[in-house]
Amino acid sequence: MSAQIYSPFERFNFSNSKCFLTGQALNSEEEKIQVFPQWLMSRYHLEDQPFKLLDESMATYKDLKIPCAAAVNEQFLEPLETEIAAAFDTGYEAVKELDEKKLFQWAGKLLYGIIFNEIQSGIKLQHSQGEEFNMSQAIIHKFSHLHLMLQSLNLPIEFDGFKPFSLVLFKVDNADDIFGYRDEINTLTFSLRIKDFGLIICLQDNGANASYHKEVLDKIKGQKLHPIQFEELNARFFYSAYLFNRLPEFNILPVEDTIYLEAMPLRGTSSKPLFDDWVTKVYGQVLENFWKNWGFLLFEIIKNPEEPMSFLFKADGSVISAEEIELAR
Repeated sequence: MSAQIYSPFERFNFSNSKCFLTGQALNSEEEKIQVFPQWLMSRYHLEDQPFKLLDESMATYKDLKIPCAAAVNEQFLEPLETEIAAAFDTGYEAVKELDEKKLFQWAGKLLYGIIFNEIQSGIKLQHSQGEEFNMSQAIIHKFSHLHLMLQSLNLPIEFDGFKPFSLVLFKVDNADDIFGYRDEINTLTFSLRIKDFGLIICLQDNGANASYHKEVLDKIKGQKLHPIQFEELNARFFYSAYLFNRLPEFNILPVEDTIYLEAMPLRGTSSKPLFDDWVTKVYGQVLENFWKNWGFLLFEIIKNPEEPMSFLFKADGSVISAEEIELAR
């Protein structure tokens, strides 16, 4: 097989001397790219905005970088950034026309860049305390598969008859210059609300979260959403991603010059449902966080535990239109 997959988690190599994507040796430890692309930071004035890492330390958006070979960046990453930037500049209609796989690669590279920085930070902290760096096998499993799939950027990797992700895109009546970004690296969930659209991607679920919310998605398909409606949908996805209790497995099948990834059935040998039980109070806490801009509190949200507050649906189940909502955007 001519194409060689790089597996940084095998030897836990997260130094700045190797390219994050290919593992090739770099000419200098300064050979890096920004995690949040420069075009995005410039557009939303993010460079000096604070970014909190999991160990509670603070960085800025521009501090977050990953080692990357200049040739790899030029050949594989910059063309993707150029295409994504042009679509995001135009808005919803252009983003809708993008290949979903490219959106997955773009969001995956960004989230993996954050993961890379978190791991480097964790290694430094543990070593400073004279301890070995430890990470759960389940998390390593998820992160290493995300990295494997990111190599579809530079290697002939094909997803054989499946999508490794759930992706939903909606037109949203956003305020001008809004930059609404969220991630949850433990569940590999990504969300971005800018321009006139909102995008949610669960990066390693083989489409399970989109299936879980199919009834909701079918009802609101084609609707333009008020920002509070999109954030409600966001909360539903972030919570269900937390409830998702499988670790997707894949077969790697090299055939001539192509590497095929084949998804194993999610159900496997377990009779347990794919998602743990939905608990209204916990969902209410998630929703309270996502609705922070509008000031709704948990006790209001779950006043009726059987029917938590919703701006997507009326009590009879019918859809609320964005125009009916008299709240700030």
